[in-house]
Amino acid sequence: MHPALSEAEPGSFWLSDVAGAAGDPQDPLVGDTEADLVVVGGGYTGLWTALLAKEEDPRRDVVVLETERVGGAASGRNGGFCSASLTHGFRNGLDRFPDELSLLVQMGRATLVAIEATVERHAIDAELERTGELTVATQPWQVAELRAEPKQAEPFGLSLEWLDHEAVRADVHSPTYLGGLLDRDGMALVHPAKLALGLRDACLSMGVRLHEHTEATGIERHGAGVGVRTTRGRVRARRAALATNAFPPLLRRVRPYVLPVYDYVLMTEPLSPEQLADIGWASRVGIGDAANQFHYYRLSADNRILWGGYDAVYHYGNGLGPHLDQRPETFHLLAEHFFETFPQLTGLRFTHAWGGAIDTCSRFCAFWGTAMAGRAAYVTGYTGLGVGASRFGAQVVLDLLAGRRNERTALDFVRSKPVPFPPEPFRWAGVELTRRSIARADRAGGRRDLWLRTLDRLGLGFDS
Repeated sequence: MHPALSEAEPGSFWLSDVAGAAGDPQDPLVGDTEADLVVVGGGYTGLWTALLAKEEDPRRDVVVLETERVGGAASGRNGGFCSASLTHGFRNGLDRFPDELSLLVQMGRATLVAIEATVERHAIDAELERTGELTVATQPWQVAELRAEPKQAEPFGLSLEWLDHEAVRADVHSPTYLGGLLDRDGMALVHPAKLALGLRDACLSMGVRLHEHTEATGIERHGAGVGVRTTRGRVRARRAALATNAFPPLLRRVRPYVLPVYDYVLMTEPLSPEQLADIGWASRVGIGDAANQFHYYRLSADNRILWGGYDAVYHYGNGLGPHLDQRPETFHLLAEHFFETFPQLTGLRFTHAWGGAIDTCSRFCAFWGTAMAGRAAYVTGYTGLGVGASRFGAQVVLDLLAGRRNERTALDFVRSKPVPFPPEPFRWAGVELTRRSIARADRAGGRRDLWLRTLDRLGLGFDS
């Protein structure tokens, strides 16, 4: 174990930070009930769906079902990067949806503004800061790619700025930086668990019925609507919104498109004023590096550094469970990388180390669909960038359930599906081969081998 990890708690800093404010759980469902809309999942997507549904029609009876506690999974343990991108970054959007990218950029920026407005309107203490996003080059091969992006992005309405190594190091003092790409307006940082709890409270204030510790086990048609079975009863509703993220979807048809990949994170103790001065970071910008196996990191409100990414681990058979949230070998590797990036912080200790599953799909951004003659709709596949995109995802789900034909539902981005993953054992073998090829590409100046080039042509692969 790395010495800086010797006292790290095995759990999300964010969730431990709100433990006293979370309050008692909402009562589980007991018996059967009826509603206009039943939402399965109490993470960001489910909460946004419920809140937007009530804002559309305050008379609508909305029930939310959550297996454990609201925000207790991905929504309470992510990095808190609330991006305006709906397509998991400019390059991914350009590769997959070039004809729609200008509109998707506009919609993404509008989504971020709407999130900020909701936080203000409902007085949500989400520690939201519009910091922008900095992508840093740490290897020579990354410099050329990043330098080309501002010119490529400008026709699509994105204003990006290239910073040379002197400019980027003037802000954040790391000897590893060779340059950086700055998006001054496209990212906000949040306390993810506080955002989830704030959305919960907003839903409750609007009259949403929330049942925690209520696991949904199945869905079927019921008359002109649907019935959602749980371990404690049944909800009969006119419509159902399914927001289960990386967990097994209730609809079997969705399962080939999503797989759970585990991501791991460290959080440091608060930096002293002297340590802050040693690294600069006055802009407080959210940072990621440009490698295929990339790190992401940011400052918290109390000046801790969250440091995550690099490893993306898939467990055979879509493996899930709390026992996978801890991976000492990854934590050790992350700690080593941290001090390579900030050698001046040697001696700083990590207070928390955790992991969790990300809902990954082959196009790296959300996809939608309906079932049961339009009575049920789902969205999943955010691939780790759902803090901001989940609000847009929820809007589209409500559009689909209402049968609305509008600017959002007309998008190929919304109407199309990613390439499905193969069944086991080919799924696991493909992921492992891809991980090794990606690591090899990072060591080989970004050159992608035959396997990665084949996946690129098929639209099936991984960035990390």
